[in-house]
Amino acid sequence: MVRKFVECGRLVRTSLMLLPLLVAGCAQKSPIVVGSKNFTESVILGELVAQKLERAGCTVDRKLNMGGTFVCDSAMTSGALDAYVEYSGTALEAILKQPKANVAAAYAKRGLHWGPPLGFNNTFAMIVRRDDAKQFGLRTISDLQKVADRYQPGFGYEFVERPDGWNGLLHAYALNLAKPPKTMDLGLTYKALASKEVDLIAGNSTDGLIESLGLVALEDDRHYFPRYDAAIVYRKDIDRKCAGASKALESLRGQFDDAAMRRLNFEVDGKKRDVAAVAREALR
Repeated sequence: MVRKFVECGRLVRTSLMLLPLLVAGCAQKSPIVVGSKNFTESVILGELVAQKLERAGCTVDRKLNMGGTFVCDSAMTSGALDAYVEYSGTALEAILKQPKANVAAAYAKRGLHWGPPLGFNNTFAMIVRRDDAKQFGLRTISDLQKVADRYQPGFGYEFVERPDGWNGLLHAYALNLAKPPKTMDLGLTYKALASKEVDLIAGNSTDGLIESLGLVALEDDRHYFPRYDAAIVYRKDIDRKCAGASKALESLRGQFDDAAMRRLNFEVDGKKRDVAAVAREALR
């Protein structure tokens, strides 16, 4: 009987010693997975979101430079991602396919939270070389008709396929370019334009390379492209992974205007600086 009591006492002591480890193991939660698309601005924004969450005490797993819109959206809806930055025009036109919808309400039905908006509008921009703009008198997208017989367009795969992309633009502007677009990885389009492999690309109005490479964004004189206000999309249950995560993301509301985003993009694309360092400075 005494022996049984001794063994029982040892078992209790062992259990008590293991209790803190067991509690810690139960308290440990999965990291918040932050993603981004495969272009500079999206990667910068993904890093900004990740660092903001880390400053709030959250553990973060980065899945940056994943791919295009549909890759990130599928990862969000499947639960593989917890947060990334999307654009209102892309959400309405390409993802929801409801141009007139209330984007926040539509995302709520999908179990996702739309917002906060970061404060800038990164709409599509049709971009040409500055020398060509001067030579051919290219100021607006309508002016592309002047070079329709000679210009070679070059776009990322997504812009060619999406409804608010190239085919819709051709129809809206009644353009009839002789050469079909070359398709390439989105990150190669600026280099291809600067090296004269192509003559026209679809970029973003906040891209830092527009100025640094001597390029010009044509005016959207028929207002074809909608607003593309950047906003953080995150899963509604994000606070279960880290208490205060949604509050940390909300603190980024309205923190970056168009000019600020162009500067951040140029720091990475123009000056070839490290994304994490640029994001760290921006958060200061």
